[in-house]
Formats: sequence, C-alpha cells, structure tokens
Amino acid sequence: MNDCLGFGKIVDWDTILVLRQRWRAEGKTVVWTNGCFDLLHLGHISSIRAAKSKGDILVVGVNGDQSVRGLKGIGRPIYPAKERLQMLAALEDVDHVIVFEEPTPEDALRRLRPDVHCKGADYVPGGGKPLPEAHVVTEYGGRIEFLPLLPGHSTSELIRRIRESQDEAAPEGAAAEGAE
Repeated sequence: MNDCLGFGKIVDWDTILVLRQRWRAEGKTVVWTNGCFDLLHLGHISSIRAAKSKGDILVVGVNGDQSVRGLKGIGRPIYPAKERLQMLAALEDVDHVIVFEEPTPEDALRRLRPDVHCKGADYVPGGGKPLPEAHVVTEYGGRIEFLPLLPGHSTSELIRRIRESQDEAAPEGAAAEGAE
C-alpha cells in the first residue's frame, strides 16, 4: 500500500548517492529543487512540474523541521517533515524526496551534485532573494534554472488567507454562541 502512495520515493543520503552514481553512468540529467513545502499548494505543484521538465530525474529536497522553524518562525512547520515527505512522494513528477537539516541546500547540493538546480523566479539575481548555494552549483559545473512563480500561490499567502477567513468568521461565531 505504501508503494502506491510513493513512499518508496523517500530516500536517505546513502541511497540517493548510490542512485546518483547509477544515473551518472546512464547519462541521465538529475534535477534538484528544494523548499519547506510547509503547506502543499498549486504554486508548489507548478514549480515541481517545471523542474521535472528540466531533466530525467527529479529529486526534491525538503527542509527539516528545525530548519523550517528557523527560517519561518514559531508555529512552523505546519506539517512535520515526515508528512511533507509523504505528500511530495505521492506526486507523479517527483522521482525521489529527501530531507536536509541545514537552512540552505549548499551541503545537499555539494553531496548530490545534480546537473540542474531549480529555484523560483523570486531568486533571480539582480533583484531577487539571495541564493547562497549558487557558488556550490557553479563550482561543480551544474546549472541553475529559475522557475516561473504562480502569482497569489505561496504558503505565506495561504496562511494569511486562512487567518483572514478565521478573523471574519470569529465575530459571527461569537454572536451565535451568545444567542443560545
């Protein structure tokens, strides 16, 4: 039953490094993308699909729980890493998914050495967010691809909309409780 959900796609570092050697020998293009994937949404799906189109094998790196907490703050992640890995593994475009504990994927990229590292367009040099791992990818001869973002579809935006809808509903709920 777990295989039909893609849980066999969840791998550890020893396994992914053995697979990487095989893929290299087979001449396959390995693509890496990463993120917190705190609440899976259409923006994530769009980016994952775009990343998969850049090569043969898509490996998705997922920030560990402590890493997400450090990057996003108290109350995050919404889902623990194990569940985030399982959700991503269930996606058809994802070949393998792996957790990394550092705040940035520099060490993960240094180990895996994917041919292509994909990031969202919000990281484009000259106006985007910093991309500390860029030098690692350049050093081993990989390339960086920037993926288009789906406007209005981010985890932060989704959380904001949920909170707004709760705030709007709260006074009505409070009034209804008082009427009983």
